Amino acid sequence: MGAGKTSVLAEASDILTMRHIPHAAIDLDGLGLAYLRSPSGNDGLMYRNLQSVCGNYDSAVARRLLLARAIEDRAELELCQSIVAAQNTLVCRLTASLELMEQRIRTRESGLLRQQYVTRVAKLNAILDEARLEDFTVINENRSLTDVAKEMLVKACWIRS
Repeated sequence: MGAGKTSVLAEASDILTMRHIPHAAIDLDGLGLAYLRSPSGNDGLMYRNLQSVCGNYDSAVARRLLLARAIEDRAELELCQSIVAAQNTLVCRLTASLELMEQRIRTRESGLLRQQYVTRVAKLNAILDEARLEDFTVINENRSLTDVAKEMLVKACWIRS
């Protein structure tokens, strides 16, 4: 939380669009924004929604997919990979200092759960540190959003610098 996944996703999509590179971009958390009384919480619905959206993009021949999500364990990564049916999957971890990520969350979240989200930043960062699912890391601090998105796309070999 607060590393800039949604912002970098949007900027990377803009860069690809300006270069006429067909792609799709999905902020996975947005597909599960609901409160449901089920044992699996919202994740089951979120992944069913992802499956549906990916089917739509696949029929539109979108061969590249940017997906924003803090993936906490290998099982979740494998579930994502099975749904998107990608031939090649790369995981980019965006990083920033805990202080900056907490500040971003304080700025972004003004509602009832604000403090809960701020507290989650350090916990999630520790989970991601332990999981080590990333193929590469990009630092999203003290630099432009465009530079961060370009570095991610270059490291993924989607564009040349």
